[in-house]
Amino acid sequence: MEKRELAKMKRREKTLQKRMAQLGPVMRGSVVVIGTRNKQSYFSLNTNKKTKLIYLGKRRQARAKEYSDNYRKLRAIVEEMTMINMTLLKENAWP
Repeated sequence: MEKRELAKMKRREKTLQKRMAQLGPVMRGSVVVIGTRNKQSYFSLNTNKKTKLIYLGKRRQARAKEYSDNYRKLRAIVEEMTMINMTLLKENAWP
């Protein structure tokens, strides 16, 4: 692999590290709305093959969605960093 490509990968990794540091609180799970008439929002988390629900109401719904969105962003960052670091490790071009 060319040095230019390796340098580009290292820069991308630094960018991803900065994005990860700026995420804020994270929660694994989803905001779900249950009901057809009286729609009520809950935070849903699957753990140990069981679903746990926490009632949110309207006041806490936005914050819970933000936290779960941050978790999804974190996972995407970690996946990309993994691929970059595997290549850098393979090429013995660790930072």
